[in-house]
Amino acid sequence: MENSFYRELESIQADDKFDLQRCIEHLSFDPQGLIPVITQCYQSGLILMQAWMNKASIEKTINSGRMVYWSRSRNAFWVKGETSGHVQHLKSMHFDCDGDSILCLVEQEGVACHTGRISCFYLQVDIKNQKLQQGFPSNLQITSASQEI
Repeated sequence: MENSFYRELESIQADDKFDLQRCIEHLSFDPQGLIPVITQCYQSGLILMQAWMNKASIEKTINSGRMVYWSRSRNAFWVKGETSGHVQHLKSMHFDCDGDSILCLVEQEGVACHTGRISCFYLQVDIKNQKLQQGFPSNLQITSASQEI
């Protein structure tokens, strides 16, 4: 679905600035008030995880500098690393062109996945053999799944 507010931003220039609160208000949240967020390591470019945010968790993330998601299973805020110690420090936040998803670049302390792996995207589809295997993109230098990149 087209978001007219974000459609108008297509002509934004490098020096143009817009009120952040207004931009957040115009994001396309689902009926539960959530929007998907992709979290990426700002150093390596590795996609670490996908989660959900609501307006309040976006604001908490921006204000604290730490990733705060919305846990659909617990129906509560989820401060990444609060119990595990695997904190994500926000480096930059980006809204996509339609205002229906968010990309956050973070500095990851420890691992991002609850399985103990650096990324939740460790299951790779072998397209040629039509199998599923453990693996990360071949262009990344990952020596250990529990090692920071």
